[in-house]
Amino acid sequence: MRQHFQMFAAYNRWANALVYEATAALSEEDQNRDMGAFFGSLMGTLNHLLVTDRIWLKRFTGEGAAPASLDTILYPDFVGLRGAREAEDARIVEWIGSLSKEDLAGRFTYVTATDMRTISQRLAPALAHFFNHQTHHRGQAHAMLTALGQPSLRLDLVYFQRMEEGRAFA
Repeated sequence: MRQHFQMFAAYNRWANALVYEATAALSEEDQNRDMGAFFGSLMGTLNHLLVTDRIWLKRFTGEGAAPASLDTILYPDFVGLRGAREAEDARIVEWIGSLSKEDLAGRFTYVTATDMRTISQRLAPALAHFFNHQTHHRGQAHAMLTALGQPSLRLDLVYFQRMEEGRAFA
């Protein structure tokens, strides 16, 4: 399991970099254009992913800031958002790398952001959600990018595994 989650942390960083590179090619107007997605625009969606990563990492580690609302715009400017994303992805990779087999089998307790319930669950299934959530919204970002004229991105896990940085996980 440990290597499995290390793979997803590395894949997550790689896929986010591709999405951000494609987003950087757009005008600020297009980055903020309401595309009808759950969080409206690319900037809204990318901010949401950063928000939720921070919420989950606060739950997992007890460290860092945890925004109160899922639609918080932490960074209205793309350059700031991109730098924060890169830092958060590095934090995720480092933290996942520090986990032991015992940590992954353990439990943690947190309060939900939407309805303030206390939840206790095993860490490994929560990490599966954590990375799946990223994939879900990256898919939305990808659809917005292609609708805005950007080339389709190869974001599948298998493409990462064929890259130098992903071969160790193939």
